[in-house]
This record gives sequence, structure tokens and C-alpha cells, in this order.
Amino acid sequence: MNPRPVRVPVGVIELLRLFVVVFFAGLGYQIAVAAEPTDVRLGPLDAVGAGVLLGAAIGYVLGGVVARLTVRSVAATERNLRQRSTEQVLSGMIGAALGVLLAAAVTWPLLLIGSQVVMLPLFGFIIVTLALLGYRIGVARRHDLLALFGAQAGLSGGSRAGSGERILDTSVAIDGRIVDVVTAGFLTGSFLVPQPVLDELQGLADAGDDLRRARGRRGLEALDALRRQRDVDLEVVPDAAREVPDVDAKLVRMCLDRRAVLVTLDTNLAKAAALAGVSVMNLHALALALRPPVTAGDVVRVNLLKAGKEPGQAVGYLDDGTMVVAERSRDRVGQDVAVVVTSVLTTANGRMVFSRPQTS
Repeated sequence: MNPRPVRVPVGVIELLRLFVVVFFAGLGYQIAVAAEPTDVRLGPLDAVGAGVLLGAAIGYVLGGVVARLTVRSVAATERNLRQRSTEQVLSGMIGAALGVLLAAAVTWPLLLIGSQVVMLPLFGFIIVTLALLGYRIGVARRHDLLALFGAQAGLSGGSRAGSGERILDTSVAIDGRIVDVVTAGFLTGSFLVPQPVLDELQGLADAGDDLRRARGRRGLEALDALRRQRDVDLEVVPDAAREVPDVDAKLVRMCLDRRAVLVTLDTNLAKAAALAGVSVMNLHALALALRPPVTAGDVVRVNLLKAGKEPGQAVGYLDDGTMVVAERSRDRVGQDVAVVVTSVLTTANGRMVFSRPQTS
């Protein structure tokens, strides 16, 4: 849900208009004095007074337009900043300030050489240009720039991963739950999507199989939703390991080169990356840790949905998705049954609960 725009008070617009009126009145005064070099007594009808009145009138007409355009520009700038992370805003401001200082140091002698009427616009043009250049360089190299000031990016992984960057793999995008994690405020900062991962998602989205196509589109939608998060900076980075054919190997190589954290749901990739020395955030392990605990001896109710692999077994699922295998219950498939947990097995693919029917 987009926040309601803040209404600008009318007094602010009128105050801006007053400044424009005063500016044009002063400009009219200067022009009138320059056009009439002789000393005259100021009065309501002389040339100086006419210049002031004419300038004020022009300023009043243009002041409303200039004030409203200024307010609209400020509002557009605010909307643009809302879509950028704190890192981007801070680094852009630092870069723009450094650009202004550099421009002032380089172009200040120009004001001492020629006429100020000619040099002031040139001075302002150079300052604005270098400020914009500094802003863009600051945003592009924000991690290096913030590192100079001792700033850390993101909430976790800063001490372990240097710049605080996190590289997403295909499984995280397809799963989509990372958007909920970010929305809840548990994860913010810089997220990198390698081009090979984006190519995989596009390939899935264009596949002929309906299931694969749905997975690819869900992944692209998750990345788009992640990009629109306020405290997230999502960036697509080119393939820096073209000589490596495997996508998983590319991700490990990029994490090592950039000292970034790998965010994945693939347990095997997480193990291989950890062995290679990469810091890993395994969302699958996080999901397992947040599941409600079930221990031997607990009584739970489960809806048995289908027959199991072994004779007499039936299979159902708890509300969190945990598979429950009930012994001697195949004849009760389709029923809601109270079972006693006999053992819990945790595997790389999740948690399995073995049980037997509760005896009255």
C-alpha cells in the first residue's frame, strides 16, 4: 500500500513566490539604475521606481509557476528517494558533496578572471555537472565509499562478508519467502542477482512446461517485489566467471571474489559453498529452526491424506508442512486422526515424524 502524499501548505508556495518577487524587483532596480546613470530622486513615477514595480509584477506572475514547479520537483525527488536504500542516499549525498567541493576548487579562479555576468553561469554549470557526476559515482561505488567512513551495510554478515553484499541463487527467487523475511525487517541491505541466475529464471519462465513456467515467473515476480522494498538495494551483476560452466560454481566463485554472503535454499550448494570458505545464509535451515518442535511422546492430530510406502502406513502433514507417517492407519486415510509421535527424523529435505494411532 503506497503512503498518502503529504500535502504542501499554501504558505510554503506563497513564501517561495515572495522570494521570486523580491528577486525580480531587485533585478528591475539594477536594470533601471544601469539604464539611468544620472542621479535622480527616487519617487513612485521615476525610472527606478518603474523598474522595481515592473520587476515585482513579473516576479508575481512567474513566482506562482516557479513555486509550484519547485514543489513538484521536491515531491518527485522524495518519491525517488523512497525507492532507494539508505546506503544509496547516503553515498550519493557524500559523492555529490565531494563533487561540489572539487568543482568549487577548480572553477573558483574563473570568477577572478573575467566578468561575473559571464563566469557565474559557467561556474554554476560546472558545479551542477560535477555534483551529478559525484552522486552517480557515489551510488555506483557506495560500498567502497562507505567503507572509507567506517560504515557497515546491512544487518548481518557485515563482519563476516566485508561489504555486506548478499548473492541470491535461483532457489531463493523461486521460493519467494525471502520477500516476507525482508518485509518483516530481518534482512536488509544489498542483494546481488548474478546474470546467470536471471538467465535461468527467464529460461524457466519461457519453458513449454506449465510447472516450470510458473516457477520461473514466480522467481521473477519475487525479485521485482524485492527490488521495490524500501531498505533493499537489488542489483543485477554481470557474469564475472564466464570460464566456469556450472551456475552453482559461478555463485561460489563470485562470493569468494566479492567477499559476499550466499543466500540459498539449496542444502547441497550451501554445504559446498561453506567448504569453499563462503559465508552462507541457508533459508531452509532457518525455516527448519522456526518450525514448532515435535518430540517423541507428543500427541498430535493429523489429517491422513494418502497411503504410505510400507504396508499399513498412511501419510499426512502438519500445519507447518511436516510429513507425518502413521503406522497401522492405512484404513483411516481421509480421516482426522490423533497419533502419538514415536520418533522424529530430520533430513536435508525437512523433518519427518513417525507415529502410531493413539489408543484410548
